[in-house]
Amino acid sequence: MNRFEVRKKYTLSGHQNPIFAVESGSARSTLFTAGNDKGVVEWDLESGKFTKILLPVKSSVYSLHRIPSSNLLTVGERSGLVTIVDFEKQHIVARLQHHEKPVFGIQAFSTKTEMIVSSEDGTLSVWDTTNFKLLYHFSVSKETVRCIALNRKEDILAVGSKDSMIRIFQAADYSRLQELDAHSAAITSLTFSPDDEHLLTGGRDAQLNIFETGHFQLKKNVTAHMFSIYGIVYHPSLPLFLTASRDKSIKIWRANDYSLIKNISLEKGYESHRLSINNISWIDDQTFVSVSDDKTAIVWEINLI
Repeated sequence: MNRFEVRKKYTLSGHQNPIFAVESGSARSTLFTAGNDKGVVEWDLESGKFTKILLPVKSSVYSLHRIPSSNLLTVGERSGLVTIVDFEKQHIVARLQHHEKPVFGIQAFSTKTEMIVSSEDGTLSVWDTTNFKLLYHFSVSKETVRCIALNRKEDILAVGSKDSMIRIFQAADYSRLQELDAHSAAITSLTFSPDDEHLLTGGRDAQLNIFETGHFQLKKNVTAHMFSIYGIVYHPSLPLFLTASRDKSIKIWRANDYSLIKNISLEKGYESHRLSINNISWIDDQTFVSVSDDKTAIVWEINLI
């Protein structure tokens, strides 16, 4: 892989409290952020400026997720409420009040009209994305279900819980396939590799685990950070991925051997976050965004050199 440099393009300021969630709109220039504030904020990435409050909320937002091939943004709150808002028409499509405890994960399919929601109540709920009616709900753990991930083929679902367990389900009927016990603390992030051959998991134990998806055997363990890993995201096209952590750092890793390429942090001389980095997302091949307890979102640019 060619060498590259990372630079800060914009700092998006305006939130009054920690930011927990970030999601892009249907246009590359639109970004949404939310957290322990009174609303979901829309930003213009071309100018790096605030656009508007998209949706006022009554409790903290822990999850934002855009339903594929749509203008619908799902907003998961601490109260358990999930709101679906059309961000083009600025219209609330539905309010889903099923969970009575915080919603941490939301994942919609592109291959079928279903959406999965995970909660602190230890359950998953499955919704029809054509009419937003509840299809199923079932218990996963006695503790918080923190994060969920679909593989690219959308036939396997991974679920991470506070009890340190990762549970694997068939996405067709939500039957449980396997349980993985390789972390010593809560699971805080999950993602599948672009080729679906590996599942990457991050925990409050600061460990990054790589499982082969054939039989979900542990392939590699890396002590990736000093504290919880809150985000793992693959680059849209290059063989690398990012991790973000409570230790205030973003790390860039090679996807072929899981070796470290860069450590983006104040300690390494970058104008980065001063507090926990709670989420991270790619916008395009050259741009990613991180959000933090320090009340800012930072737009980063990668340039090949």
